[in-house]
Amino acid sequence: MNSIWGVIPAAGAGRRLGGEIPKQYREIASAPLLEHTLRALLRSPDIRGIVVALDPSDRRADAIQSLADVRVQTIPGGAERVASVFAGLEALADRVTDDDWVLVHDAARPCLDYPSLSALIERARACGEGVILAEPVADTLKRVDGTGGISATVERADLWRAQTPQLFPFMQLYQALGACLDEGVNITDEAMAVERAGGRVHVLAGPSSNIKVTVEADLAFAELLLLQQNREGA
Repeated sequence: MNSIWGVIPAAGAGRRLGGEIPKQYREIASAPLLEHTLRALLRSPDIRGIVVALDPSDRRADAIQSLADVRVQTIPGGAERVASVFAGLEALADRVTDDDWVLVHDAARPCLDYPSLSALIERARACGEGVILAEPVADTLKRVDGTGGISATVERADLWRAQTPQLFPFMQLYQALGACLDEGVNITDEAMAVERAGGRVHVLAGPSSNIKVTVEADLAFAELLLLQQNREGA
């Protein structure tokens, strides 16, 4: 592993959260979500640079202080997450070497702590393959039919909830995402693209505090987590 580059897709509207502005610009703990997310990655000396994919028509990003950091570059994002991530990879393509890696992180996961980020990077260095943060499923899972009735209880012992960051060799992810786009395959995270291309991806247990802000209640919870992290210096 030579250099690590970051990509943050932040061009979405966050419709499930609602509100008048995209969720990445909603303010918690005295800063927008995207600001906290960028700070979480920028504190790592292992990350050489970060590309943030934004909606080119949205001027709210002008208020994100960390976008002025010399390690951060902004580019126009796409209509879907996969298009934004791929655009970020293309923006980096002329700077990377064969040994470079790329780390993709959700704009709406502002509570990533430094120990978890460092552990992810160390695990990838040790195994030489893609690694994602994830959390074992704790709830009982039910399969439901079209009428709303339960058709089965799903064994949860080997099920994990994927988080981000997700870290891969740059060219492996670039080729895997490009193939998905060419073939019109809908993917929900980067690991899915790499798996589909035949790559092996490992999970590393991530903290339950690494939440993705999706609904209104998540904002208040994320703010509490960030305030706690600030007190503890995490």
